[in-house]
Amino acid sequence: MAFPSSLSLFLFFLSSLLSPSTLISSSPVPDPERVVEEVHRSINASIARRELGYLSCGSGNPIDDCWRCDPNWDKNRQRLADCAIGFGKNAIGGRDGKIYVVTDSGDYDVVNPKPGTLRHAVIQDEPLWIIFARDMVIKLKEELIMNSFKTIDGRGASVHIAGGPCITVQFVTNIIIHGINIHDCKQGGNTYVRDSPGHYGWRTISDGDGVSIFGGSHVWVDHCSLSNCHDGLVDAIHGSTAITISNNYMTHHDKVMLLGHSDTYTQDKNMQVTIAFNHFGEGLVQRMPRCRHGYFHVVNNDYTHWEMYAIGGSADPTINSQGNRFAAPNDRFSKEVTKHEDAPESEWKNWNWRSEGDLMVNGAFFTASGAGASSSYAKASSLGARPSSLVGTITMGAGSLSCRKGSRC
Repeated sequence: MAFPSSLSLFLFFLSSLLSPSTLISSSPVPDPERVVEEVHRSINASIARRELGYLSCGSGNPIDDCWRCDPNWDKNRQRLADCAIGFGKNAIGGRDGKIYVVTDSGDYDVVNPKPGTLRHAVIQDEPLWIIFARDMVIKLKEELIMNSFKTIDGRGASVHIAGGPCITVQFVTNIIIHGINIHDCKQGGNTYVRDSPGHYGWRTISDGDGVSIFGGSHVWVDHCSLSNCHDGLVDAIHGSTAITISNNYMTHHDKVMLLGHSDTYTQDKNMQVTIAFNHFGEGLVQRMPRCRHGYFHVVNNDYTHWEMYAIGGSADPTINSQGNRFAAPNDRFSKEVTKHEDAPESEWKNWNWRSEGDLMVNGAFFTASGAGASSSYAKASSLGARPSSLVGTITMGAGSLSCRKGSRC
């Protein structure tokens, strides 16, 4: 993550006073368990419809069943914004704006972007729903610094952001990133980059994340395929919150997902993230995710590969793992799903980490702690996760999709 200069931060603060994003609350949900229950209700409803045959194309995945059955999805693209679940469900992106068609895969000038390029689209002040005229491989010269109320929608084309710095969501709100292949992301920085029509600033060296969320809120990353980046595939730090990461296919990477800046950065206590219906696949090592301070709902994901551990954390995060499938590696020393980090057992035994309805395969085991380790918690949970046996069906379409106009996606 590239840290902005003090001048850039000051100018951003002044501009934000007049920005529509200041009207959007990024304060934490007072009762995160209610959001968890909403997620379960939506999953249960989708599966019930599927079992009754109401949706011949229904998968039991409530996000997908919201839009993929529509053969005219390309004429109703912005309907997608109403399909999110979890903590990021209010991310509307560019739903209320115009369609912007990217026609040029180039990234010629990061201070004065050329109209028709992705960089020109994402920095605009007004809400925009950004789509692509054709298949593209976009190699960015520097981080793609997004402005608020934007959707990047790759449906109908094969769009790769690869081989250079990738996407940065910094101090902005209402972002949807959907249907993009994001891989081989590199570091950038030590140069000026424009982040809005009226401002550009100096960027220090970036981390080289696939999607970097820094002080961002109401962010939804859905149906992307991510792999092989310099640092994280999706990282969220510095007070980011109201995030849903769903239906993504992640492969070939070490430190997959960092949620929380540091053990001492207590502003991340407000972080609330839903991680749903993702496939954590081959070549992954650790951090799926690694959490600090906040509340993390990990539901109906398919973990088919890890080398060290799947879910870890430090600094007393709440981790609510429900209805996931965890297939442990053959290495007998790496069977544990969880890793309580940077604290003695006398401390981490009080952290609230719980597993409900998870399917443990090949010797996998989850070390619960805090309230999650008590039998009274299981009895008090009135609304259980959908059976983990359905995870394969729910996550079958994880990653970027091959959608054709005029037919169901």
